[in-house]
Amino acid sequence: MELVRALVFVALLPSLAALPAETTVISLSDALARAKQYGTQIQSANIAVEIAKEDRLQARAAALPSINGNNQFIYTEGNGTPSGVFVANDGVHVYNEQLNAHEELLAFIRRGEIRAAAAAEAVARAKADVAARGLNATVIQDYYAIASAERKLTNAATTLAEARHFLDITQKQERGGEAARADVIKAQLQVEQHQRDVQDAQLAVEKAKIALAVLIFPALRLDYEIVDDLSNVPALAPLAESNAQLVANNPDVRAAQATITQARLGVTVARYAYLPSFALDVWYGIDANQFAARTNYPTQESGRSTLPNYQVPYRQNLGYVAQATLNIPLWNWGSIHSKVKQAVLKEQQAKLDLATTEKQLSSEVISAHHEAELALSQVQSLANSSQLSAESLRLTLLRYQAGEANALEVVDAQTTASQARSAYDDGLVRYRTALANLQILTGAF
Repeated sequence: MELVRALVFVALLPSLAALPAETTVISLSDALARAKQYGTQIQSANIAVEIAKEDRLQARAAALPSINGNNQFIYTEGNGTPSGVFVANDGVHVYNEQLNAHEELLAFIRRGEIRAAAAAEAVARAKADVAARGLNATVIQDYYAIASAERKLTNAATTLAEARHFLDITQKQERGGEAARADVIKAQLQVEQHQRDVQDAQLAVEKAKIALAVLIFPALRLDYEIVDDLSNVPALAPLAESNAQLVANNPDVRAAQATITQARLGVTVARYAYLPSFALDVWYGIDANQFAARTNYPTQESGRSTLPNYQVPYRQNLGYVAQATLNIPLWNWGSIHSKVKQAVLKEQQAKLDLATTEKQLSSEVISAHHEAELALSQVQSLANSSQLSAESLRLTLLRYQAGEANALEVVDAQTTASQARSAYDDGLVRYRTALANLQILTGAF
């Protein structure tokens, strides 16, 4: 056994020497955190959340009074009269410098727009969680793909070491006249094949690391290693507990529920069009023929050319005016009714989407739980098979050295041992992947 370990180390020595002096070690939680930081899907979803947040702030601001400054100068061609050519104008020169305060008074009562914007923000946040969940699933798969590839590399190196050990035995026995030349050739062929297997396994590790590096680093890099936690087999929660977590934590369900709230508020907002609007406007400033608080010349008392020509020494230009407007909708060819009906249909669709989402996710949770349950039940069996195959190889080698077994039996035992080790590693990956998929569905990731 010590000889096998030494040969495994020698086989892995080139790849170990290629590693940089300081290598970043990344756990699964580190990989998920890095993907959340650098993943473009998450960044896009977070931008959508910020956009929805600004919509909510805008809806809230729209319900509050607004103040605007009106600045206007009107010049009309003169014709010898105070109003100029265009009778509708108030004079040849008209200056408008006013502050306008406007408020839709019923907006204090109608809060549907603000609540709808808040619901839209909740939908955006839930969709951001959905995007994070999808990214987490990819990261977990790529993470364990690296762990699986590295274990296959170790297994290939172990198999190569076993083949070299058998080659050494056959060469010694050939020199002692105890083994045929055919046995040495068979052993040499096995060594060369397993050398190629090691090279293929090294390439698989590099490709798996590239796939994960794209997700967890701002720039592509391969000078990192992952924490292989496959041997740590966590317990599987009961199915009832997974279903409860699904309802409480799954982002798809939250998004569908928030969409229903948003659609329901959309019906309320659409019905606002049936109601009257009541606006209050207050202006303060100048609307006069001279840009001044009061005129510096005598003007007609009425402000226009009238007879008799009563004049005042000056006219006050700076002042205020208030206006209240009640707008009552009377006829619009059914457009309001159509908008309300459309909003109701959207609410019905949102409820249907929620029911469909819940059924689909429930089926996925059951399937993922059964997959994890089966994988967990096979882990111990695969471990026993790996141990038995290793013992079988050891005994077969002893029988070969004693002249009781041929080279084909040894090669077959080596192949069986390699396959059993690989199957055990695949079983661990299968369980951890199935468990991760279940945890993603239930909102744990």
